[in-house]
Amino acid sequence: MTESGAGRDVVVKRGHAPGATAAEVAGLRWLAAAGTVPVPAVRSHDEDRLVIDRVPAGRPSAAAAERFGRGLAGLHAAGAPAFGAPPPDGRADAWIGRAPMANVPAADWASWYAADRVLPYVRLAVDAGTFGPAEAALFERACARIPASAEPPARLHGDLWTGNVLWDGREAWLIDPAAHGGHRETDLAMLRLFGCPYLDHVLGAYAEVTPPADGWRDRIGLHQLFPLLVHTVLFGQSYAGQALAAARSC
Repeated sequence: MTESGAGRDVVVKRGHAPGATAAEVAGLRWLAAAGTVPVPAVRSHDEDRLVIDRVPAGRPSAAAAERFGRGLAGLHAAGAPAFGAPPPDGRADAWIGRAPMANVPAADWASWYAADRVLPYVRLAVDAGTFGPAEAALFERACARIPASAEPPARLHGDLWTGNVLWDGREAWLIDPAAHGGHRETDLAMLRLFGCPYLDHVLGAYAEVTPPADGWRDRIGLHQLFPLLVHTVLFGQSYAGQALAAARSC
């Protein structure tokens, strides 16, 4: 909901679980600290609700998309202490949307991504009856093929689908993070998966600041496993086929 007060419009979000608002506050502040992409200011929060500034409504543009791409590159370059690291004052037991998400720091991206960003959601989908043993084995084989990465831990938004990018007519703003340390290609793969206005401009400007690593196209499906499996857990069978196709592409 929205409210007005002290000369500004704000958005009030209700917490869906104990600690959820505190986790979101930590993520918003960590992203804002990079100073590269606008993030709504946190006005107040408690266990039950979060109050942030409302982003003025506007239309996306090519120029704003290019600024967003450069800013996103800067956000990722701001870094994180480790893969899986939560924001300062963040939670080890966090969420992406309403799905649980563990933030457990690790030094090696490939093993961490398999253990904390793919297989937990496979297990949840199996428990829900969405996947059977054969499908679970497909994801396990995909995890066994995850290549090593020399990329340093990036500061990720973590839930970077188009609904969490708001446009005010000049800038793109980030909301609703599931922030953690991870691989920068995961944020970029999520933007590709769910679409984004002027996506080519976003990615082109990003690449001008931080060129993609060799072979990045071959890894898009790998990085999309995480959001697709989360959506499978949250929304069921409608995303299961896409998740399985991504696993086969790895």
